[in-house]
Amino acid sequence: MRTNRLTASILATAMLGGLAGCDTGPKGQPKGAKVTLPKTLTPSETEAIDAAHLAIAQRDINDGLAFLLAARNDEGGWGFDPKVSDPALASMALKALLQHPDYDAATPVVTRALEILVGLQRPDGGFTATGGGNENYCTSVAVMAFVATKDPKYKPHLSRAIKFLRGQQILAGTKTPGTDTQPGRTIAENDPFAGGVSYGRHGRPDLSNVGMWMEALHEAGVEGDDPAMQRALAFVKRLQNRTEGTEGQVFVVAGSGDDGFIYAVRREGDRFVGESKADADDRGLRSYGSMTYIGFKSMLYANVARNDPRVRGAYEWIRKYWRLDSNPNMPEAMSKHGLFYYYHVFAKALRVWGQDVIPDARDIPHNWRHELIDVLHRQKGPDGSWVNPAHRWFEDNPTLVTCYAVLALQEAMRK
Repeated sequence: MRTNRLTASILATAMLGGLAGCDTGPKGQPKGAKVTLPKTLTPSETEAIDAAHLAIAQRDINDGLAFLLAARNDEGGWGFDPKVSDPALASMALKALLQHPDYDAATPVVTRALEILVGLQRPDGGFTATGGGNENYCTSVAVMAFVATKDPKYKPHLSRAIKFLRGQQILAGTKTPGTDTQPGRTIAENDPFAGGVSYGRHGRPDLSNVGMWMEALHEAGVEGDDPAMQRALAFVKRLQNRTEGTEGQVFVVAGSGDDGFIYAVRREGDRFVGESKADADDRGLRSYGSMTYIGFKSMLYANVARNDPRVRGAYEWIRKYWRLDSNPNMPEAMSKHGLFYYYHVFAKALRVWGQDVIPDARDIPHNWRHELIDVLHRQKGPDGSWVNPAHRWFEDNPTLVTCYAVLALQEAMRK
């Protein structure tokens, strides 16, 4: 996506000078509408952030939002194609704006973007990425944006989207679609795919999709003991690199039981095997950071006890592989892949865990909020954006990556 960096720089400069608005709204907004730039500095909800880090985080959030305002397309939305609004990207940007005290659903730029998002909702309640597909991702982040409005006007759209998400879960008794090389099959109660969610209707599920799905339901107020959340939990457990308590389903290679998480279970002929986006090595399937933090927070969302062996095992993995300069335990050549997605789920998981200082495996204490603020501040561009030089998973797109960074900082600011 091409972005006008000069405009972003001008907006950021105006914001730091205290300018409340300007008359440069995109096409499609009410005539004369002003673009309100973020300027309010509010105390953090947590005392775990010192004054210096609080100031950095607030400044970087404001700079990131100013960049996102400048990155809107002509109709007032956001998209990977500058001419087409994408529901996932728009929803992430909307959530970041709505979580800032200067914005709410009545702010003109937000209202316009919500109008675009509502217009992209399908009759069945779901959302589809530009060009098709990714229904679960798009609908999950749209749910989070609707929740963030705190406006009953959007409740019908939220309810329809939640109903759609519930319908995406793979249930026992349903049938998977066939492929050119494999016929479809009926899902049994103990099927490795049961409880999972995929990119599309009943394809191969994975932890990233399920984690986003559980996040959306959690933010919408669905309790952890809800049957759908418990079915998802059963799927999540299958992806933990754990050789004990796997209920007879072990999809990892012997010797790799480090209690981290892998990406998916895939079918190979008549058998199922684990799959890791971090590749395999001589230890078996490699657990890695972003998936482990997703598995960790997903268990907590589903009311798994803090002292449960699975939760404690994932926590010990986090201590062992503590780092923020790369996506933990990825091979060196892939260490920056998905880095900002990792920051996003890192902040989500540790805020839910509720521990301000994490001791690593050598008992060196880490204030995770301070370290996250520091590492993101060092990587911020002069125009207020973030981008990952490692382009895998679309992280060369500054709008997407800036959303990840701002949302991660906002999580760090919360209790």
